[in-house]
Amino acid sequence: MIFAYNKAHVGDVLMILVKNDNGADVTSTRCGNVTKIALKETNEVVAWNIFQASEMLGEISGVGQVVLSDEQIALLNEELAKEGFREVITQEKNSKFVIGFVKELTPHPDSDHLNIAQVEVDNGEMLQIVAGAPNIEQGQLVVVAKVGAMMPNGLVIWDGELRGVKSSGMMCSPRELQLENAPDVRGILVLEEGSATIGEAFSPEKHWHG
Repeated sequence: MIFAYNKAHVGDVLMILVKNDNGADVTSTRCGNVTKIALKETNEVVAWNIFQASEMLGEISGVGQVVLSDEQIALLNEELAKEGFREVITQEKNSKFVIGFVKELTPHPDSDHLNIAQVEVDNGEMLQIVAGAPNIEQGQLVVVAKVGAMMPNGLVIWDGELRGVKSSGMMCSPRELQLENAPDVRGILVLEEGSATIGEAFSPEKHWHG
């Protein structure tokens, strides 16, 4: 789940993104300060809107994608139950921005500029990511936005396809991460060998020296 909050521009509304609706028809059900957004065909939840969020949860730290405390998650679930919803909201605490290792790289069969990368992100977990960065090479340490990550510009990373090839996640450039002094050129952020561990959370303070 992705938790997003921007009181100055959106109002006191906590937005919770559960999954990609892929453009399907959705319905909304509001009870009190809770709105459930679900697929019309299956009633599967794709998002929640929590109104008057700071009154319910107290101060919410951050702007954009935010992390809630265990106490705030418990309060959310109490509110859902009070309003008659049976679903339970959970929060994954592991970072969605991690260090990955480009283990294999092959040309895309239907493109002259895309590559298909097999990227290790932690304990042997492999992600297939289709990328068009001109500087990508096998053997690189890179920054990966996993499925469920929200980029600084608000873009959410979902599973997808590029020219018929499945892609799960994205290898990030300094500009996409909105890092200070990011170069105005195309290309993913490549870390020096030995400067990071595969699977660790990306930290601008530790990993970026722009």
